[in-house]
Amino acid sequence: MKKSLGWKIGLIIAVTVLSIVLFIPPREKISLGLDLKGGMHLVFAVDTDKAIQKQTDNNVQRLKSRLKELSLKFQDVVRQGINKIEVNGTIYDHEKAIKDTLDDEFPDWTYAFLGDRVTLTLKELVERDLLDQTVSQALETISNRINEFGVAEPVLQKIGDKQLLIELPGVSDKEKDRVMSLIKSAAVLELKKEEAGPFETEEEALKQYGGKLPEDLVIVKHASSDIKGYSVLRAESVITGRELKSAHLGRDEYGGPAVSFSLNAQGAKRFQAFTAANIGKKLAIVLDDRIISDPVVNSVIAYDGIIQGRFTTDEASDLALKLRSGSLPAELRLQHEQIIGPSLGADSVRKGLITCLAGFFIVVIFMLWYYRGAGVNAIIALFLNLLILMGVLAYFRATLTLPGIAGIILTMGMAVDANVLIFERIKEDLKIGKAPKSAIDSGFKKAFITILDSNLTTIISAAFLFQFGTSAIKGFAVTLVIGIAASMFTAIFVSRALFDLVYSGRKKLTKISI
Repeated sequence: MKKSLGWKIGLIIAVTVLSIVLFIPPREKISLGLDLKGGMHLVFAVDTDKAIQKQTDNNVQRLKSRLKELSLKFQDVVRQGINKIEVNGTIYDHEKAIKDTLDDEFPDWTYAFLGDRVTLTLKELVERDLLDQTVSQALETISNRINEFGVAEPVLQKIGDKQLLIELPGVSDKEKDRVMSLIKSAAVLELKKEEAGPFETEEEALKQYGGKLPEDLVIVKHASSDIKGYSVLRAESVITGRELKSAHLGRDEYGGPAVSFSLNAQGAKRFQAFTAANIGKKLAIVLDDRIISDPVVNSVIAYDGIIQGRFTTDEASDLALKLRSGSLPAELRLQHEQIIGPSLGADSVRKGLITCLAGFFIVVIFMLWYYRGAGVNAIIALFLNLLILMGVLAYFRATLTLPGIAGIILTMGMAVDANVLIFERIKEDLKIGKAPKSAIDSGFKKAFITILDSNLTTIISAAFLFQFGTSAIKGFAVTLVIGIAASMFTAIFVSRALFDLVYSGRKKLTKISI
């Protein structure tokens, strides 16, 4: 055996062994996607308008406070639409001072003066950045929650400008409500001083203040079914979820599930000062604009505390998870929901496996019938092609989906197509009288450019599918690219080495089986 042939055979054996080692055991290395395993397929729209409106409201309060600090007279500051602010009742003599304030402290807004009114509009570029940040932050927050929940191989990605695709393999219909709550809950935590309550109705609460609530107070509904009604709270929060350093499942004084939390230095300082000044008074714990509990402050609390609310263990665990992952920047609206049961997924696996095997055996029978001895060469190359493909997928811990299986089947066809091109070139050269060894050399050289060209164009198409497609399309693109790369190796390198191995020992080659 020639030295050049020896290292080729050695490389082929090494690649084969490595692929087997990488692939086995397959169940531990290749995960099944949503369509094969079952689970939840969700599409949400992020309410970015609410995020812009919230930003505008924050700037309304900021501007109002700043004008008061500078003693600049005005009638009121109100929001117009979602991205405009209007200052009414200004004095002409204060125009320069207002301009200086807007230029220095509100650079994200354009403004215009019209009589005693100033109109501010959020800049288009700033609004666009805010939209992108809102969607990206929502995706990151949901990703943190899902990862901590323990879903294996979840798929989360942005679709268009405002939509999010979420695929959760293995989530059953029984877990649906819990997962939906985990994803959709804004998890905005606020601790506020409770002034009065609870009252059965909002009107009853208003009566305590002569029918009109002071600006520094708000009426909030209780979330628990055990406490029906409303309480009056201070509008200003003592601390919020932003001051949380950690949150985890804990126990209250009765041994029931609760959420233990700790605060950062800034939050602890404020909380310590508040609890020291309000011993014996109620502190309302507000989650997503609902009071989940309102305990009495019995002692000074600094860094650590407990949230109680008649939780089940799962509810307390999920609340702690939400608080750790942070609040959503905007509301999510469910646009599409699909639950795929495990039995349907198992049926897809069975049919996909049958399809792959059927395609493989049909190709094997055709190649043996049409190309005889050379067909054995093609079958060995095809088998190694599939082995390399599965080994690479296992190495990267890929998730196999139905489109991925389609990519594998297409790869088989393209791998055989490369062998067909080579064999037909060899047959053409044999017909015009070339010697067998010369025909083999010429066949591989002539077919190489054609094979390379067709595979490159397919790889470019697959790259676009991967860049712009959804997760299922990306699975197809990945398996196709890996399969094409493997087919180039097996059809050109392995197939040629097998031809050389079979015919290299014959000094005078007069005939080949093709």
